Amino acid sequence: MVAALMTLNVFAADRAHTLKVYNWADYIDDDVLKGFPEWYKQMTGEEVQVIYQTFDKNESMLTQIEVGKEDYDVICPSEYIIERMLKSHLLKKIDKNSIPENQRYFDNVAPFAVEKFQQMSETENVSDYTVGYMWGTTGFIYNPQYVSREELSSWGAILNPRFKNQIYMKDAYRDVYSVLVLYAYKDEIARGEVTRDELVRTITAERLERVEKILSDAKDNIAGWEVDFGKEEMTKGKAWMNLSWSGDATWAIEEAAENGVHLEYIVPEEGSNVWFDGWCIPAYAVNTKAATWWINYMCRPEIAIKNMEYIGYVSVIGTDEVLDWANDPEENEEALDLSYFFGPEATEVYANPVLYPDKSIIEKCALMHDAGDMNEDMVKMWNRVKGDNLSLMMIIIICVAVAAVIGVIIYTVVRKRKQQQMQNKRRQRR
Repeated sequence: MVAALMTLNVFAADRAHTLKVYNWADYIDDDVLKGFPEWYKQMTGEEVQVIYQTFDKNESMLTQIEVGKEDYDVICPSEYIIERMLKSHLLKKIDKNSIPENQRYFDNVAPFAVEKFQQMSETENVSDYTVGYMWGTTGFIYNPQYVSREELSSWGAILNPRFKNQIYMKDAYRDVYSVLVLYAYKDEIARGEVTRDELVRTITAERLERVEKILSDAKDNIAGWEVDFGKEEMTKGKAWMNLSWSGDATWAIEEAAENGVHLEYIVPEEGSNVWFDGWCIPAYAVNTKAATWWINYMCRPEIAIKNMEYIGYVSVIGTDEVLDWANDPEENEEALDLSYFFGPEATEVYANPVLYPDKSIIEKCALMHDAGDMNEDMVKMWNRVKGDNLSLMMIIIICVAVAAVIGVIIYTVVRKRKQQQMQNKRRQRR
């Protein structure tokens, strides 16, 4: 018992100087990650070791917390998971006042992001539980060699028979639903009968049915369901278009240029979703002090800029330093109205329109939400659509694979029988 208590005390001491971070893969600059322990010591006088782990799906991260009760100190979920974790009381409040005011950077988050985050809850002050990290939109990456911008001005482009077997679709049912429902109800939106926010927030059987009909009608045009490889196919000039996130579009456009391929990005006229990822302290966190300082560290303008340059997504930090970084008349020809993000003076900013959409686009974007009780229905709809999308070539490949497996099994069984027969003959000879 004494030995066990000593072990627990040593572990507790170690955890007091250990920060466990759980984040998406390739979602932070390496120098930013390595620089935190030194900065933390400068600020607090204490040592800290960062244990950094990554996940590839929000749901897998949530399972680790909700079911496994893992003691991660800081996590970076997407908006609908933050919403779900708030409802399930799986987040701790961030004690922002524990950091001296002259070392506090939380207020660097653009009010635009704070307001969007507040839409995640009607009962809680969401900023008490989470601070934004990155954000963006959903649209089409496309190759203008094959597709014109006019052809992609509507989400209805996925129904165009000219695009047979040419569309890579994100394997992310919430993202796809939240943009196609805007197309499915475009007439109702125009007549003022329903808003984009209401369509995305409230999922009904009728709305799921309309979106499923669109996806089913577009099945011959879908070349594949993907999470990551679609953008790579685009960079090689092998694909025409990819329903994708703006951050991936930025990466793909830059990567494709190095290969001599020109790509562009568009948000269709019906509007889109605006998504966010944010830093949170989960319920079973141990080192909440270091977690709070970590979140504070991510709100520093120079850190935000380093992360943006590395991962290609857009930080929620809206300070003058970030505005100066974004404003580049030599690289960008068109002035954008970014007053919604940087304030009333930012009505003519020469920023990358993929990273920072014009105000006219953002006004037609809605925040994604947790599906709640309709989540299972959404998953069933998605599985029906994907399962009904097997092309002849895919069926042939599956059949060949199954036949190969059966062949291997038969060969193994026959071989074992022959070996057994040979062994029996040897015994008989003896």
